Amino acid sequence: RMPTLSGMRRRGFTPEAIRNFIEETGVTKKEGITEIDLLEYHVRQHLNQIATRRMVVMDPLKIVIENYPDDLVEQMEGVNNPEDESAGTRDVPFSKEIYIEREDFMEDPPKKFFRLAPGVEVRLRYGYFITCTDVIKDDEGNIVELRATYDPETKGGYAPDGRKVKGTLHWVSARHAVPVEVRLYDRLFDKEDPYTAEDGSDDFIANVNPDSLSVTEALAEPSITGVEPGDRFQFERIGYFTVDPDSTDDKLVFNRTITLRDSWKKQQ
Repeated sequence: RMPTLSGMRRRGFTPEAIRNFIEETGVTKKEGITEIDLLEYHVRQHLNQIATRRMVVMDPLKIVIENYPDDLVEQMEGVNNPEDESAGTRDVPFSKEIYIEREDFMEDPPKKFFRLAPGVEVRLRYGYFITCTDVIKDDEGNIVELRATYDPETKGGYAPDGRKVKGTLHWVSARHAVPVEVRLYDRLFDKEDPYTAEDGSDDFIANVNPDSLSVTEALAEPSITGVEPGDRFQFERIGYFTVDPDSTDDKLVFNRTITLRDSWKKQQ
């Protein structure tokens, strides 16, 4: 999707990243193909320096923290950009009911699954250590909710007794979550050279990636509001996103600029 310069800018590619890419590849009269990984490398490098961090849950799974006070709301301090101290911090509300990513929980996890599972303790970023105590399912056996307990001595994500946990999850408070539309852009073509079709022809249309765009609803921490088109963010643990011109005060719309890591090579 959006292979033009104006399209890349709308997705959040920065002028600096594009110029750095051009300077590294150079200019030639000879026709050739440059791997898009190089462009994406420069985009990640620059956005890592300038993008404001926010927590957004793409596929929410609710957790009820049973030993947390019903009416208590605490403000946790979140870092806006660890690469830029001048960016400061923001308040992130924490309450009894939160959402995490559904993929961050497994009922019967394999070894080296360092996220949430029954009886396992994890760290909530900027929050507390929690331990899953129960799994709630519907009549069809689908997981609809988790129950957990928290350790009140671990505020900010650190244990006074020095114990370590291997998993750190992002989250949003259920009562403060802001719904947003997220447009997930991926590679426009599913081959490195789109002009090489299976039948040997140069029909690039045959290699268009059918999953180059998907649209989903997500839940964001409340500090995501008050943004302007073109504002750039890192959704923690997910990727880099930019506010789209279609965005309004009533409906925020974000375009995925790029994932945090190159997941495409792994798929290939």
